[in-house]
Amino acid sequence: MSRALAARPKVLMVSPMPEWDLAPMREAYDLVELPAGGPDDLPTTADITALVTSGGRGADAALIAALPDLRLIAVYGVGYDKVNLDAASRRNVAVTNTPDVLTADVADMALALALALARRIVDGDALVRSGTWPEQALPLTGSVSGRRVGIVGLGRIGEAIGRRFAGFDTEIGYWNRSPKPLSSWRAFPTPTSLAAWADILIVAVAGGDDTAGLVSAETIAALGRNGLLINISRGTTVDEEALIIALESEAIAGAGLDVFLNEPAIDERFFGLGNVVLSPHRGSATVATRRAMGAVVRANLAAHFAGEVLPTAVLQGR
Repeated sequence: MSRALAARPKVLMVSPMPEWDLAPMREAYDLVELPAGGPDDLPTTADITALVTSGGRGADAALIAALPDLRLIAVYGVGYDKVNLDAASRRNVAVTNTPDVLTADVADMALALALALARRIVDGDALVRSGTWPEQALPLTGSVSGRRVGIVGLGRIGEAIGRRFAGFDTEIGYWNRSPKPLSSWRAFPTPTSLAAWADILIVAVAGGDDTAGLVSAETIAALGRNGLLINISRGTTVDEEALIIALESEAIAGAGLDVFLNEPAIDERFFGLGNVVLSPHRGSATVATRRAMGAVVRANLAAHFAGEVLPTAVLQGR
């Protein structure tokens, strides 16, 4: 038994995964959990050739350097902005993610946040639960139907968001770093010009240095006093300080946020705001999507150890 276990490839688990993924992985691999103290507390790093991490945790240069035999970083998520791609590339370490399978649920979350925010669903729930519904009524709310929806980032998720909002008889506009000549939706030259046109601005760009602060104070201000901002991308893509100031001063009407800077230890000023809907980064958190994400991770691990082409490589290794 011990000889069979030793023969199995070692896989370092940096982030937790559901048991439905761990059970088959335990049969195929020798799973090693990352200690709380980091790689320095591992009994040995020898023969750890693959690691599995989440999009939120990633893998920094120090972790990559601590694993001399590492050849694959499998990200359990679509975002890989917290993986140090330069360090991985220098070491010829491949990186994979789980695209496509979470597109629908993340797009659904953008729509859900917009509806909850515009129609004050959370406030209505609290009123009913309080037992004071007979004595008071909520003020009239805004609508989602028929409004102008601007999408910052027209990748897979952005396009899926646009298709959902189109069903609400909205007018769709977008900004994207690369041209989308086949799209019938209206293109804008900058996020700020898009915000000035839109009633609802939805941020759907990838994270990373290239998009840090992309939705700037100027862009937030351009959205105007009746505008709503929805972020299902990364906390880094929006100037969070400017957003909080705009919400506190009611320079915009509200925000629906599934992502934040420094999550889960987010800025406590959000807690006192009545014009926000806050979600704990749950865009892909459905059973179906998480099962599909895990299957992609396992497919990449299997291909790696079999010497086959990686199904969803974002960086090819050696």
